[in-house]
Amino acid sequence: MLNLTQDIQSLTTFRRRSGDFMKQLKKSKRPVVLTVKGKAAAVVQDAEAYQRLLDIAARVSPEEGIRQGLEDARKGRSVPARDFFAAFEARRGLRG
Repeated sequence: MLNLTQDIQSLTTFRRRSGDFMKQLKKSKRPVVLTVKGKAAAVVQDAEAYQRLLDIAARVSPEEGIRQGLEDARKGRSVPARDFFAAFEARRGLRG
């Protein structure tokens, strides 16, 4: 849940106190809305909390799950299905 007294800050304040904000982001896991001239301009979030959002989106949206899977494949973060199933079966003693 957004805390209006802490989670909405000007970009200028964020620039001046970025170290403090990074500690806050890591501890609270809440995003901070950055404003420019009093209007929301950007959202800054802890990487772990952002990954959690991506994971939730992937479970809810088939398109997001496919997008993440394709990105993983492009970046070499995948294994051939044959290798995966061989390891899976070996771990569970399904093949002798």
